[in-house]
Amino acid sequence: MAESYLAWDLSVLEHRRVMVMRRQIARNRRESENPLDLEDSEFLYLYRVTKDMFSELVGALRPSLQKQQPYGLSVESQLQTALRFYASGCYQLPVGLQWGCSMSQKSVSRVVHAVTEAINEKLLRKYIKFPMTPEGRRAAKAKFRNAPQPFPDAIGAIDCTHIKILAPKLHEEAYVSGHHEGHSLNVQVVCDPDLLILNINAKWPGARHDAHIWANSPVRSTMKRHFDNGDRRTWLLGDDGYPLEPWLMTPIKNQHLGTPERRYTDAHGSARNIIERCFGVLKSVFRCLSHQRQLMYEPYTAGLIVNACAVLHNMRIKYRLLEPYVTTSTEIIVDSYNDDGLEDTGRVTGTGRAIAERIQRRLINTTFT
Repeated sequence: MAESYLAWDLSVLEHRRVMVMRRQIARNRRESENPLDLEDSEFLYLYRVTKDMFSELVGALRPSLQKQQPYGLSVESQLQTALRFYASGCYQLPVGLQWGCSMSQKSVSRVVHAVTEAINEKLLRKYIKFPMTPEGRRAAKAKFRNAPQPFPDAIGAIDCTHIKILAPKLHEEAYVSGHHEGHSLNVQVVCDPDLLILNINAKWPGARHDAHIWANSPVRSTMKRHFDNGDRRTWLLGDDGYPLEPWLMTPIKNQHLGTPERRYTDAHGSARNIIERCFGVLKSVFRCLSHQRQLMYEPYTAGLIVNACAVLHNMRIKYRLLEPYVTTSTEIIVDSYNDDGLEDTGRVTGTGRAIAERIQRRLINTTFT
């Protein structure tokens, strides 16, 4: 009996020794496949970042991603795995088998979670900033004034876009949009003429209307506060799904050619188009957000992935991978999701609407007449 137990113990020890060796071999293989050895163009195609940008990301995320176990993945390997997932949008198993990422689907999932959380923790407030100071708003207005499609006193264009996600276990019906198949997040974004994302809110379910998200958004509260404090000539540009407000200019429907109202609406539409271009660039570069893909995550993690891609989008602008831009000194607004009994759908009171119409009329008379 003792001999049989001894044999079993030896078998267990041998199995453990083999497993340790296999992990070490797999780790060495991963570490030997250095993505920085790729040609610059191939590296950019696979990971959507330059090697300099990759190095910045490694330095910024290292405190959060530093390996804790002797056979854990290096920070570089974790980052390249997550970047490839963001870029390809394919299912996780193929990501783990290609381009130097030799790991299981489960490992890829853990890595994507870790890198995504690290980007949100370390880089979100650094790279996604809304103009909070008078100097920041003046710089933002200058961008619109000098843009190919200018619009006076605007600091950003706003809209929402749907990102497909896995059907959640809780409140599943809230994530089904009548305009899109399946389940989604309805993500609110504000951008500037250089497609730089100034604010992002990826916490709302797909069934929520754009105007509802705006009405309960901290960015709206910020715009209103600036208005109440005397800044009466600063606004965002939104489509006709949004309410006209003193700090949010919207188009005027059914205006005749040649009228000041039509010139205002045409200029508004041309300037506001930057947000559609921003969505197009974001989803084409980071295919995990494409309408042809689905984030196989619950809403909270899916929202963090959207944020991470937005951060990388802005970093690409910094590294001149998109149109050049002017850096401004600003602060971020962090949106908080609170969907408990909210009834405000974006309708403006009679007094607020009247003030907004007077501001819109003054703008038309001074600029488009």
